[in-house]
Amino acid sequence: MNIRDFEYLVALAEHKHFRKAAEACFVSQPTLSGQIRKLEDELGTALLERSSRRVLFTDSGLQLVDQAKRILTEVKTFKDMASGQAGEMVGPLHIGFIPTVGPYLLPKIVPMLKETFPQLELYLHEAQTHQLVRQLEDGKLDCLVLAAVDETAAFKEIEIYNEPMSVAVPCDHEWADLTEVDMLDLNGRTVLALGDGHCLRDQALGFCFAAGAKDDERFKATSLETLRNMVAAGAGITLLPELSLPKEKKKDGVCYLRAVNPVPSRSIVLAYRPGSPLRARFEQLAEAIQLRLSAPAE
Repeated sequence: MNIRDFEYLVALAEHKHFRKAAEACFVSQPTLSGQIRKLEDELGTALLERSSRRVLFTDSGLQLVDQAKRILTEVKTFKDMASGQAGEMVGPLHIGFIPTVGPYLLPKIVPMLKETFPQLELYLHEAQTHQLVRQLEDGKLDCLVLAAVDETAAFKEIEIYNEPMSVAVPCDHEWADLTEVDMLDLNGRTVLALGDGHCLRDQALGFCFAAGAKDDERFKATSLETLRNMVAAGAGITLLPELSLPKEKKKDGVCYLRAVNPVPSRSIVLAYRPGSPLRARFEQLAEAIQLRLSAPAE
């Protein structure tokens, strides 16, 4: 039994397909299948239901998969500690970003990070919050940059910035010439929103519902750009976070208005596992991002 066996087991549990699991582990399918069978023989228990055409784990197999994930996480932590470089900005760093942050933040910070930390190897991953949280728990990611939500409460968080949201309306809308909009003016109106799974959906709608607005159930966007295009087409109004806004007040058929009373916002944080030995590295990373975002616009 070795660490590689645990990696094969976890990969099979995640992909539920021998060929895909083997590809993820960069081995042949017979190699992975043979190692799983050897592991069963060594443990003296069946991990899979062999009669099924699908990959189905036994109860014992599921329990051992969970334990294997914990072992792999601890092994990664051990290696990080043993490297003696926990606070040095060198080597690989896997960072997760949510789709409503990554496309707008990364162009601003990646050039700066490469210049400031030339020996840091950045691996960037984009997914929805629940997927990133699971990958951080499993040790596949080192840290996350995302909006703070209940799901991230179990992690250590470093606040990067508080991001306000603006009201986006079509350029022929009655509010188009205004500079700001009182959130209470949304009372009785219908707003466009992202689809389920995006944390920004719940955050934005929370402010809208508090103001008396309703969610347009006929449409749920898959991205902020889809929302923006729907507004430009005259399909409705929405809230958009600051980093996604253009420099111009009006652009491509959309007008952007400051929202007040209250100012809707979300807290963007860098989250990491409490036991990670890379805390000093994360603190440097968060500080660098904060400085970049506070710098005057170019």
